[in-house]
Amino acid sequence: MPPIRSFTLTPSRLKDILLLFSLLAVVYLTFRNPLPRPPPSDRGDLPTSSTPTTRSHILFSIASSYGAFLRRKPYISLWYDPNSTRAFAFLDAAPADLPSHLPPVIISEDTSRFPYTFKGGLRSAIRVARVVKEAVELNQTGVRWFVFGDDDTVFFVDNLIKTLSKYDHTRWFYIGSNSESYEQNMKHSFDMGFGGGGFAISSPLARVLSRVLDSCLVRYSHLYGSDARIFSCLAELGVGLTHEPGFHQVFEGNELLPDLLSLQQTFSPWRRHRNPLAGYYMFTMRPYPKDPCKRPAVFFMKNVKSGEDGIWSSYTRHNVEDCSRASRAINNLEYIKVSSDKLKLDAEQIWAPRRQCCDVSSSSEKSMVIRIRQCGNNELIAMHL
Repeated sequence: MPPIRSFTLTPSRLKDILLLFSLLAVVYLTFRNPLPRPPPSDRGDLPTSSTPTTRSHILFSIASSYGAFLRRKPYISLWYDPNSTRAFAFLDAAPADLPSHLPPVIISEDTSRFPYTFKGGLRSAIRVARVVKEAVELNQTGVRWFVFGDDDTVFFVDNLIKTLSKYDHTRWFYIGSNSESYEQNMKHSFDMGFGGGGFAISSPLARVLSRVLDSCLVRYSHLYGSDARIFSCLAELGVGLTHEPGFHQVFEGNELLPDLLSLQQTFSPWRRHRNPLAGYYMFTMRPYPKDPCKRPAVFFMKNVKSGEDGIWSSYTRHNVEDCSRASRAINNLEYIKVSSDKLKLDAEQIWAPRRQCCDVSSSSEKSMVIRIRQCGNNELIAMHL
């Protein structure tokens, strides 16, 4: 019978055994309780294909009222095509004899249950804010982008499609632009898209926003407008504004050559006597002269036509009075014709846009021809006198 070998548990062997049991426990717990996964994004039935964004993928929602809708219909008719544009108008009451060339009308739900405490404001801001929720709840198929605007907002639909095509519609995007007013932008952290110029919300974000919007309307009863309520609720969701200058309430004009051309102040801010910041703007302004002879010449559009390759427009001068002290360079100019080539930009050019160039020619002192075109590779924008 062989002798029995004794087993001594030394400290080093005890350490090895404990390490082995610890490793086995970690492996067991890992496979028994896998690591938690992040919640899936709210994409619903959105397509994951890379098909280009078209008119059919955009749903326009126009906020208006019974009293204003028919008066503003000329603005809507400028961009809405019943055969190719998906749009709805949200009103507080149904108008009689609605023309067929206008968007279908949706009567907004009653909002009397929501508080509104802004002194001197309009309760209709709540109804207009809920247009986001009501548009989503229409359950329209194939919508990638919800675009919101007023009844006097003019959309250039093809340009808007190109702009939105830069972004992934399956992600959360809130796209718009600031106000022309420094004071208003400061109040909203320079991060709010103003409704007068329109703004766009991607479909997955709009769906989430529609589910939580009513609770936000209760919390933000002290705000003035509808766009401030949308902005505040999106801020609670953690989504900031993606700035696109194409969404603008006031055309900012020539941004690259400010010394050559600055905007005249042909409008005035609200409550301008209450806040010294009300007279500050986000672009260079110059006073509107009281002397008509010191004002720039004004040309009104006479006609415009478009073709497959471009757009042609003509303008005639508006003469207020005979000003012998006006600029002699254009004193006799009466007629301007403008031609512009159709832009066919690819995705890279949309992401990195470049200003266009123009050629100016004159056949006589009374006429001028301007051709707008893409700049050459090494071409500089300069005045050749």
